[in-house]
Amino acid sequence: MPHWLQLMADSLPTLLWAGLIFTIPLTLLSFTFGMALGLATAVGRLFGPAPVRAIARFYVWIIRGTPLLVQLFVIFYGLPSIGILLDAFPAALIGFTLNIGAYSSEIIRAAISSVPKGQWEAAYSIGMNWRQAMTRTILPQASRVAVPPLSNTFISLVKDTSLAAAITVPELFQAAQRIVATTYEPLILYIEAALIYLVLSSVLSALQARLETRFARYGGMMEAQR
Repeated sequence: MPHWLQLMADSLPTLLWAGLIFTIPLTLLSFTFGMALGLATAVGRLFGPAPVRAIARFYVWIIRGTPLLVQLFVIFYGLPSIGILLDAFPAALIGFTLNIGAYSSEIIRAAISSVPKGQWEAAYSIGMNWRQAMTRTILPQASRVAVPPLSNTFISLVKDTSLAAAITVPELFQAAQRIVATTYEPLILYIEAALIYLVLSSVLSALQARLETRFARYGGMMEAQR
């Protein structure tokens, strides 16, 4: 067996284990919390009082206007200077959650705004209150618009978790870095890590396509019923 192939075979279990224990949980937790934060931010910007709208706009402006890596450094390396100490994984989770929350809020806000005003009026006309109209009428329709860009955000997050290596989270990419430090084979190991990310992204892209097809079929059924 060629040396490079043997090295990739030997390191694969370590890289996959790091992905299973850190990369995947970090991705899923960050996206879940980020989506909740994004929905709250979007609703606050669209329907909240002026102070809430101002805070939401400021939050989105700060997060979208600064690099994710800088945000992670501020949380992990900067906050200890004011007495806030965080372990690497929670710091990464907070950083990614804030980042996903800001970007997803703009997607969700645009999706909600795309629903015709008549849908609100129709919901109110049959006795729904604001909350019922939002959860039963508006959000199901808005989700059809939001799913493709949110799916892209999720796929990007899988790759962006590699930045957590910069704050010592032992995820997939840092596992590759540690092996490189002992084998002195950066090209082989980094290509292997890239291939693992590529496989993950390809699987998620295939799932995204199926999900979009399902939502499109559901949307077509709704249009036919109108």
